[in-house]
Amino acid sequence: QLHGERQCREYLRQHRIPELLHRLSELLLHHRPERPREFLIAALERVKAGRRAKGEFPDLMDDANLEALFGLLDVLGRGRIEGAQGRAAFKTLGLGTEDLPFGDDEGITLDTFKEEV
Repeated sequence: QLHGERQCREYLRQHRIPELLHRLSELLLHHRPERPREFLIAALERVKAGRRAKGEFPDLMDDANLEALFGLLDVLGRGRIEGAQGRAAFKTLGLGTEDLPFGDDEGITLDTFKEEV
């Protein structure tokens, strides 16, 4: 039974299902559409199209949301945040942090933050 549970977890991790469900839930709560099922179907169609185009999820957060999030992290308005802050933000957004091209002590600009999201 433990082996089967491990296989299930690996399957979910491999296909990034928890991240996808987290993002879809955030979108749903942010937009609160009248027809949530149709809204989710359209969002999944965007994911499908994005995967065909570049093998990744499409941007499910717009620039304004990312800029606002970056602004909350950059409390001094320096135009940079620490890598550790960026990693924490990625985890909060339900994004993986394994492949990020910066260390915890490196400075990250808004452009880099948006590109990596």
